[in-house]
Amino acid sequence: MWEIDHSYIDGVFVPVQGNETVECINPATEAVIGTVTLANRDDARQAIAAASRAQVAMRGSSKAERIDMLRQLQAAVLAKTDEIRDTAIEEYGAPFARAQWVSRYASQSFANAAQVLENHALRRTVGDATVVMEPVGVSALIAPWNSTAGTICSKLASAIAAGCASVIKPSELSPLQTDVLAQALHGAGLPEGVFNILLGRGSDVGEEISTNPEVAKISFTGSTATGKLIARAGIETMKRVSLSLSGKSASIILDDADLDIAIPLALNAAFMNNGQACVAGTRLLVPRRQAKLIIDRVKNLVEVMVVGNPQDPSTLIGPLVSQTQYDRVQGFIRRGLAQGAKLVIGGEGRPVGLDRGYFVRPTVFAEVSNDMDIAQQEIFGPVISIIAYDSQEQAVEIANASLYGLQAYVFSRRPERARHVAAGLQAGSVLINRIAPELLAPFGGVKQSGVGRECGVFGLEAFLEAKSIVSDQPGPGATM
Repeated sequence: MWEIDHSYIDGVFVPVQGNETVECINPATEAVIGTVTLANRDDARQAIAAASRAQVAMRGSSKAERIDMLRQLQAAVLAKTDEIRDTAIEEYGAPFARAQWVSRYASQSFANAAQVLENHALRRTVGDATVVMEPVGVSALIAPWNSTAGTICSKLASAIAAGCASVIKPSELSPLQTDVLAQALHGAGLPEGVFNILLGRGSDVGEEISTNPEVAKISFTGSTATGKLIARAGIETMKRVSLSLSGKSASIILDDADLDIAIPLALNAAFMNNGQACVAGTRLLVPRRQAKLIIDRVKNLVEVMVVGNPQDPSTLIGPLVSQTQYDRVQGFIRRGLAQGAKLVIGGEGRPVGLDRGYFVRPTVFAEVSNDMDIAQQEIFGPVISIIAYDSQEQAVEIANASLYGLQAYVFSRRPERARHVAAGLQAGSVLINRIAPELLAPFGGVKQSGVGRECGVFGLEAFLEAKSIVSDQPGPGATM
């Protein structure tokens, strides 16, 4: 039984000052597996103060010193890969393969950031000016429960590469993942206060770090609704804000696609992480004249998907994170039926043979119009809407007819055609004939899917400010 009642502040684990206790429930069994006592506003202020003290030294740190920190973090997190994986499975039901990928990505984030920093000019000449890229300052890193380790490490890697001390607030739904990751990061032996980690409610801890004038930057990953609240809260002190928000990604199967490749990839894109992924391709756009063939093949593949114990490597779909999320997804399935979509497979209730746990039947709807709720709202569960189109241009139009624009997928045998379609899509990323991202490429959304970019050079520069120094004498040039 887990019992977590501490935060990580100023290089040590300290008891929280809050008194709200929350149970941790294994979503596959509905058994209580631990308790967490949440931090409060006073804890947040203590963490911000520690980061502010550490920022003095971080601001003056050299590129070599930051690279050393990143390499120490990479080694420390890599050593805990299996524990990070296992807590994701236990805490929110991540399928084994997904949890393993995220746990490896967590340590790789630091290696990627070190590589980017090593090749990045922090000082450059622009005309008569010397432009110096300086750390933005103390940064708040806010991460979701569905990829806690990966999101925290990706953000932290960029922050440290830029020379920023951090206050990290994971979701209060991820205490187990957070505790194991905090232990791993502590093992890197970084200076006190360079990063601080605390679990708490958005209404006190989140609000404090969003409004405190000592925090210069917020990097948030989560829902669009919460992102808007954070952006509003930060404007009073003119915080720099990066937001990676909700999505309703489209997967477009073009009429020349290899269906043997495209359909399995599209299903994996839709059902990844049990459908609990902002980049899930839950709108499947198919040529009308091939719709019946594709629907039949989708049904056959979904029928044999293994739904159940997320610890089993053969399981493709595990449970949803909570009873609340289970009920929400059931509501969307009912709304799909009520609004006239045709149920291909799945539907309400648990899969056969699973009478405990927050398991949802993987559900596919056909004859979906793009204005239905199931096609417009982020469901965050294993529910796919198949939408037929009559032309390539209409497919792009349908894909773009969304509040969101995080990621899209295109499947075609002709690379140039696929790139032409990609060019017309309003999305921060477009993956062609693949669902694995490029981890050094910028990640983020357009429209209501976010502001700013993470990863690679763009992730580093999100934590930097440009200072122009103009003198009547020549500057030193690009020496850093």
